[in-house]
Formats: sequence, structure tokens, C-alpha cells
Amino acid sequence: MIDPVLEIGTRVTALPVVHGSGDFAWEVRRLMGQHEFDCLAVSLPAEFQPAVEQGILALPRVSSVVVREEQAASALWTPGRESSEARMPEMSYVPIDPCQPVIAALRTAMGERLPRRFIDLPTTRFVPHTRLMPDAFALKFVSIPQYASAVLPFLRAPRSRQWRARVNYLAWQLRELAVDYERILFVCGISEWPWVREAFLSPELRRSEPELGSEPQLTEVDAETLYFMLGELPFVTELYERARAELGDDRLLAIDGVKQLLLVARERYLRDQGKRARRITPKLLAQCLQYVRNLTLIERGFTPQLATVALAAKQMVGDAFAIRVLEVAKEYAPGVLTGEDLPDVEFGLDRALLSGEPVRAKSRLPGPPLQWMRLELEPKPNERQREEWSHRWNPYSQCSWPPEDVQIENFRQAVFDRAREAMGVDLVKTEKFTTSIRDGIDIRDTLRNWYAGEIYVKVVPPNRGKLDCAVMLFDSPADPREYPWRATWFAEHDQGSVRPSTAEPCSFFRRFRFLIFGPTRGWTSPRRSRNGCWRPPVCTVAAVRLPCSARDRLARDGGAWRSGTGKAGFICR
Repeated sequence: MIDPVLEIGTRVTALPVVHGSGDFAWEVRRLMGQHEFDCLAVSLPAEFQPAVEQGILALPRVSSVVVREEQAASALWTPGRESSEARMPEMSYVPIDPCQPVIAALRTAMGERLPRRFIDLPTTRFVPHTRLMPDAFALKFVSIPQYASAVLPFLRAPRSRQWRARVNYLAWQLRELAVDYERILFVCGISEWPWVREAFLSPELRRSEPELGSEPQLTEVDAETLYFMLGELPFVTELYERARAELGDDRLLAIDGVKQLLLVARERYLRDQGKRARRITPKLLAQCLQYVRNLTLIERGFTPQLATVALAAKQMVGDAFAIRVLEVAKEYAPGVLTGEDLPDVEFGLDRALLSGEPVRAKSRLPGPPLQWMRLELEPKPNERQREEWSHRWNPYSQCSWPPEDVQIENFRQAVFDRAREAMGVDLVKTEKFTTSIRDGIDIRDTLRNWYAGEIYVKVVPPNRGKLDCAVMLFDSPADPREYPWRATWFAEHDQGSVRPSTAEPCSFFRRFRFLIFGPTRGWTSPRRSRNGCWRPPVCTVAAVRLPCSARDRLARDGGAWRSGTGKAGFICR
């Protein structure tokens, strides 16, 4: 049974929605599946109906219906406003978005062969009205009537002349439809619903006069700019369409889509980065999702935004993973509607390029207002940049970057401290307590012999040696054919360390440009080896090569060198 709050008169049922919300689109489909209606009315002008229904038939390929508008006289020039911006032409458009509640209602009605009526006021210049609404994920816990009733006290009455005219025109059209149909479903924006209801019940209702404008046309949308047109993320929109095609459950895709987004981004990140990729374990993903949840709650929402997910990915894993998240989130596999005679449009934030001409874009189904957020990421260089840097790179020079040197030395010190703690652990003995507790009570053996009432203590002999070097293997077992490059990096100051290492080749002739990631920085840079530790015979396996080189170097120079780094491994002193 439909809640009386949504009824307008005896024959009209209003369904107030938040445009651009996948959760409201799901509720629209559910309501139309549970109840029978004779007619569907939507808040769009009648001139848009042929082009909009043509775009709906082409779904899941996304398109838009665009109409050029007359420029207002007040838009010529005002103080503090750029003249080029004032002269910019305007257009209004209807996004053929599967996650738009109005489009979802029309799509369902076309499948059920229900009569459809576009009853909004035709205007030569559309003025949108957007408001920040509560998160639509609340519909998982409350009904649409409860949601609309909670929002109602905070809605403002129409003030502009066009808005009042639109409200009166919608109410007049609903009265005319009520003469021919008994069960009418009216899908409109939640900010229009209470005033249309009030005008419909008013005895002083007057019909507004429509304005004749340009003819709407179906357009092809640039796939790279779908993020600015779709209500949900393009990746989440694709999940909705996939669930529709496979008859899957899409009720919680607004949240589950974020998890799927991170999983797909992880696969692409591991594939692109290879051995340089950081391990993204299930525990790390769980922590990332918890971080996303906390940031979303701080922003007073339930559904995370793309900037929030990218920020969490950056801080939990790194810039490379955050970039993959952004790339995957903006992909829409079904693609866009293409045609030889269709004009193309590239969308931006309140701006667009219509057939190459910059225009000011206004949506006829406006969702919550958008704003830019700043997120600093180090992007992956393109092929042209790599080629330019490779020509400017000097493979026979060496450089030192203090921030990285400090991190390397701190890591070396931490490894040495941990190694010193581990030295002599295998010499520890346990014996029964007699007269002294020696180096402490051994709790484990004491509990094992608790039945006998005996106490055991530890005996830790003193270390008679010292730590001369430590060998660190980052790839074990390592194929020596992958790490043929060997070099010794000598200390450049009293706090530095000498680092003999084995690593991948980084020369101009082999895999050079693939390892360059900055105009003056590379993954490894060949250093000149002056009497390095690689002159003795080299073993066949990298895991054995490093200890042999360390032993020979220490025997010759008395252990006078200290630490080192490399991709396959390094030796520390």
C-alpha cells in the first residue's frame, strides 16, 4: 500500500527523488514493480521526449540530450566578471544515466509499455535549483515518505519567477492527466514535490504559458568525461548495469561498489608495478575501508566520495595505488552512444565543449552540488616524458638525495639493532632454579613442569663477537640473469655508508627508459666502481653471491666498509 503522504488528490501518486542517486533509482524500480500504474509523468518538457526515449533504448550505452539556450540579458557583463565568461553560450541537457531515478522510471515504463508524459514547462533558458540533501543511503533504513517528511521542513518555497511558473505548469498538467488516467505516478525532484502538491490542491491555480526554444538533440558523450555527467561513479554505474543484465542483487551496490573498486584497482596496480608493488593484503584493504568509513562519517555522510576513497588509498598504500583507484573509478565498460551524425560533447564541472565550442552546461536533472577538492599525487610519466628524460639522463653520473639517504641509513640501523638482539638467541639455556634466578625465570618451562613444583631459569651467555655485516635479500630465490648489474656505492660523508649491491641493469641500452620516473631520478643509477667488492669470482646465485663478496671484501679490507642497498639485496656493515 502506498503511503498517503505521497498522494496528490485521489489519482496521482508523487514520488520525490534526489536526482543522480542510484539508491533512489533502485527504490523507483521497486515501487513500480510492486504497484500497478496507468501512466507515468516526469518533470521534463514534452519537447525532450523523442530524444530521451531514443537514448534510453540505447542503454547501457550512455548519451545525453542537449538543447541550446538563449543568453539572458543579465549575462552580458557585470563588474568583476570576465567578459569571455559573460559571452559564453549556454545549454541545458538531460543525462541518459541508468542511475538517474527519472531515467530509471522511464526505462521501466517503456519495458512495461506504460503511457509516458513529459509535463514540465518548456523554457528558452532553464534555471536549475540544486540543494544539498541527506545521504540517499538512508533509504536502506527508512522509506521514501519518511525521508521526504524529514527533509520537508528545510525546503524553501519557490522564489524565482520561472520556478513558480514551472510548479504551476506541473500541477496543471497533472490535473489534465487525472481526467484520463486513474493511477498516475509522478516522479519529480524532492525540492519540487511539496509545492506541486500545494498548487495542485489550490483552487486558484493558473496555467503558465510555455516558451518556444530550440529543438533538443541526442549527443555523443566523451568517455573520458563521464564522471562529470553521471550521478554515480562510472565504475559503480557499470556494476548496476551488470547486475541488471545478470539479474543480480544491486541493493547495496553504492557501498559494495567501493570494495569492488579497490579490488580491481589492486589487480591493476600489482600488474603494472610488478616487483616494485607494495603488498596489499586483506588486512591492509580492511584498514583502508575503515579509514574511508571514518573520513565519510567526518564529512557527515554514509556513501564515500571518490576524493575520500582516493585520499585513503594514497595514505594507506601510496600515490601509485591512488592513481589506479582514480583511473578505475572513471571507467565505464559499456561505453557511450556513438553515431556519425551525432554531435559530441565533453563535460566538465558546470562547463562543456559542445562540438568543440565551450558552453555553460546546466542539467535538467540536477543532483547535489559538486565542488573541486585538491589531492596531491605523483602521476605516472607518459611515454613522451620518459623519452625526453632518457635523452637528458647521464648514465655515468652519480647523485645523492639527502631525504632518501637518511631513510636508508635509518633502515640500516634498525636492521642492525634487530640483528644484535637476535645474536646469541640459539645459545640460551634453561636449567632448574637452585640458588640464583640467573637471567630471569623461564615462564614456559616453569609452566611445563608445574605439576612437579619446579622453577626453571634462563642462562644467556654473553656475546663474544660483534656484528660485522648484514646481508639483506629482497628477492629470494633470485635469478642471477635478472640481476647482472653490480656496483659499490661509496660513502659521501661521515654519516654515510658504502653499499655494494646487485640489482637490475639500468643502462641506456637495456630497460633504461622503463626505469626512469623523473627528469633527474631513476630506479637505480649506475655508479662508478672504484676497487669495488665485485672483483672476486662471482657465484652463480644472487643469494650466494652476496655473502661470498662480503667475506672476500672483509678479508681484504678488514671490514672497513659499512652499508649498502639494491633491489635484489645489499650488504650492511
